[in-house]
Amino acid sequence: MSVAKLQVAHAVTPEGVIDDAVITIEEGRIVSVEAGGSGGTLWAVPGFVDSHTHGAVGVAFGDPDVEANLRAIDFHRHQGSTTIFASTVTEPIEKLERQLGVLRGLVEKGDLDGIHLEGPFLAPEKKGAHDLALLRHPDDESVERLIAAGGPALKMITMAPELENSEKAIKRFTEAGVAVAFGHSDADDKTTAQAVEWGAKITTHLFNAMRPVHHREPGPVPVLLVDDRVMVELICDGIHLQPVIAAMAIEAAGPDRVGLVTDAMSATGKGDGRYLLGELEVDVLDGTARLVTADGTPGAIAGSTLTMKNAFAFVVQEAGVSIPDAARMAATTPAAFHGLDQVGQLTPGRLADICLVDDEGVLQGVIRRGEWIVEPA
Repeated sequence: MSVAKLQVAHAVTPEGVIDDAVITIEEGRIVSVEAGGSGGTLWAVPGFVDSHTHGAVGVAFGDPDVEANLRAIDFHRHQGSTTIFASTVTEPIEKLERQLGVLRGLVEKGDLDGIHLEGPFLAPEKKGAHDLALLRHPDDESVERLIAAGGPALKMITMAPELENSEKAIKRFTEAGVAVAFGHSDADDKTTAQAVEWGAKITTHLFNAMRPVHHREPGPVPVLLVDDRVMVELICDGIHLQPVIAAMAIEAAGPDRVGLVTDAMSATGKGDGRYLLGELEVDVLDGTARLVTADGTPGAIAGSTLTMKNAFAFVVQEAGVSIPDAARMAATTPAAFHGLDQVGQLTPGRLADICLVDDEGVLQGVIRRGEWIVEPA
């Protein structure tokens, strides 16, 4: 059902919070956001932008079954993600080309908003849940094949900049309109800074799959936190990052450079059990996904079962973030860094993608393109 006028207690806009707001919507777009309503208790914030998610409900994005991909998309939309980049994992180039073909079709139809390649140009030392046997250097042929297969739908690629030929590859992806993300890297602080100079402007899940901070060997984290050209992704699920670390990163970088992401894998919305992530088996126990190892010991964390709904509530309740700042990190900042100028703000002319949350940051309603996805109870 279409929404014509939405009355809320507070609307988070680029100019600030408007209390007792009325949001007028026509043909799926915001016409105005003005004071003068009597809208109860809920906050209106921009629809969430998840630029790093691998799937849900038993489906990995890139599955050759288009309908399966749509089921995963629908699940995430119900969790507030009105804009979604589908992420892949490390696979042979031929398989990635096939996955890009499936996902590119969904972007062209408007079901997805972009594609993110996480790999295969990652460091073996920081492979995380990626198949060691399939990691590779960014040779010219592989780079060109991925750019060609993804076309304008390919929005981001995660790379380790210390690999051979990385400078050329980072500059080539950037030239092609693909945002390069520093990640799954064993680089030190100097190589990290070089990568930013070459064009890297995103950080894939800050802290995870990179060197830790040390007072004599700083590693990448301090470099990425203080460089105004870089957005840092945070997986705020209480597993990848403790609340105090999330709060520290948000304080250091500021909400205008932090993007909340889920890194959600196929188990999201499905429950505990055994799943595949790329070519590797993963066990999910109590919502935590870890690689299956030969000796039965817990393996590396393998993505998450997080939703943007829960990430938003986490930063409000556990990291002490205000709802306007949480809205920037969940929508405005990732939209800006990825050049998505139709979403990410409650402002006239933009698409009417809106999430409704309560004072605790708990999701109560979702509107996408002016249509209800989830109506408040």
